[in-house]
Amino acid sequence: MTAIYADKFFLPDQETGPGYLTIEGQYFGEFSQTPPAEEEVINYSGYQIAPGYVDTHIHGYGGADVMDLNPQALETISKGIPANGVTSYLATTLTASKEDLDQACQLIGQYKDQLPGAKIAGIFLEGPFFSEKYKGAQNPAYMSDPQISDLADWQALSKGVVKKIAIAPERSGALEFIDYAKDQGIYVAIAHTDATFDQCQAAVDHGANIFVHEFNGMKGIHHREPGTAGAGLVLDNVFAEMICDGFHLHPAIAKLITKARGVNESVLITDCMRGGGIGEGESRLGEFPVYIKDGAARLKSDNHLAGSVLTLAKAVQNMVAWGIVSPAQAIKMASYVPAASVGLADQCGQIAPGRLADFIVLDKDLAVKATYINGQEFYQS
Repeated sequence: MTAIYADKFFLPDQETGPGYLTIEGQYFGEFSQTPPAEEEVINYSGYQIAPGYVDTHIHGYGGADVMDLNPQALETISKGIPANGVTSYLATTLTASKEDLDQACQLIGQYKDQLPGAKIAGIFLEGPFFSEKYKGAQNPAYMSDPQISDLADWQALSKGVVKKIAIAPERSGALEFIDYAKDQGIYVAIAHTDATFDQCQAAVDHGANIFVHEFNGMKGIHHREPGTAGAGLVLDNVFAEMICDGFHLHPAIAKLITKARGVNESVLITDCMRGGGIGEGESRLGEFPVYIKDGAARLKSDNHLAGSVLTLAKAVQNMVAWGIVSPAQAIKMASYVPAASVGLADQCGQIAPGRLADFIVLDKDLAVKATYINGQEFYQS
């Protein structure tokens, strides 16, 4: 048994410390403010301990993308993102052909438990059942009405690891599709959509519970038609994702979302594409050429934002620097809340006895000093 000493610990219901957190093999033990007897102590004096971050919307990192359709790409992502504090993530696809999505699901299902680094906790199918009007950086050539048979195929090919799928609620058959997905334990998100407020309300009534990158890729707010964005702010018992890189959302809008939804329903995501972690230059998102400059990824064709190169560590730092939330709240929005949004809160996102010991060591500025996965150090800065 090992004990971790640090100045501060972000536990589920409190911010406490200094103290000692015991690690029993791969699992968290108890927290105590007194030194444990006889255990080895790893000293992180001057640092703070938080749960590993959970990124429920990430396409790639380090030059690799989920849609590269090979296990090496998945390994690159899993090994790269612990440097940003991520210990679990949903491997996120793009709108693509049925054949490519078949292959992606099969590949992830086959390799997800064999990869070193951050754990693939499931698949997020971002598309292809979107509206061309708000296509963003998704390929409209592959967009269509929701097909229950397609989702059944993807879940079967992945061996049951599809956790989340995003759709446009105004498309024909959307409500029946949501009913089916919910019955299969798959969370339905609303994204890339021209849906009215009433259409969003109907989707939520049927079980949709997440608004993907709130305000981006959706019908905006008008005072007589609140639209998709308005629905994401005011409907009950839903989560709103935020890309807090300073490009996708003005800090005042990030504050608006957080005040409307509350910390417990505001999800920090990255929407990171393959360019994350490799600096400026040319890249790709799916079939589209992209350039990365000054911290933003944009389509070469029209300068439209093309995902992000944001890290969850930076998103947490930004939310605190912008004066919107406390460090404890920002950390929760990057760990427990995203896990809760897709039914994973019993597996990841908090430090609690008996849970797998996925945690991070942060300095006073919330930069990642080290990342532990299953009780073992995986990354150190």
